Amino acid sequence: MNDFYLWFSTGLEHIADWKGYDHILYIWALCGMYSIRQWKKLLVLVTAFTLGHSLTLALSVLDIFTVRSAIVEVLIPVTIILTCILNLYQLDRSLDHRLGLRYVSALVFGLVHGLGFSYLLKSLLGTEENITGPLLAFNIGLETGQLLILGLILMVGAVFFHFFKIVERDRRFFIAAVVLGMALVLLLERVSPLWL
Repeated sequence: MNDFYLWFSTGLEHIADWKGYDHILYIWALCGMYSIRQWKKLLVLVTAFTLGHSLTLALSVLDIFTVRSAIVEVLIPVTIILTCILNLYQLDRSLDHRLGLRYVSALVFGLVHGLGFSYLLKSLLGTEENITGPLLAFNIGLETGQLLILGLILMVGAVFFHFFKIVERDRRFFIAAVVLGMALVLLLERVSPLWL
């Protein structure tokens, strides 16, 4: 049980680490179009993201599928940017019939984020022979942290936007624009060393 808690807490700390805020930005972009009342749709999207990154996390840790970390580090902000662009494109549209596109994009973008998570886990595992337990516990820690972050974003957003009486369209635009700007800065930070 101690080993489980160690790997669980490592996953939880990794997703909640503000120095690696890229995954938090993605969750914010993913849930930015939805209000707290639409938590069931958000749960479906987060599940898609989870399926994607759980798959590539496992495949990468098992050395079945790997991609250079520099490429993945650039692709992560691209997933955030594309999600924000989709949010801006659908700003005035009903989301009731668009869950399919969002589900597929969350699943695909989850694949990229899973590769990002795998580099930390692989470095921590070292020469460990049995990786099934650590992989499972780390992943459960990631998911727990992800759901906590999602809940926090929704609650703080609901209070903030209700207090300032911001209408739904403006709320969506504000979140998409702020996250897009932050993701563009992140992308430039990660691309610029590749050019030097």
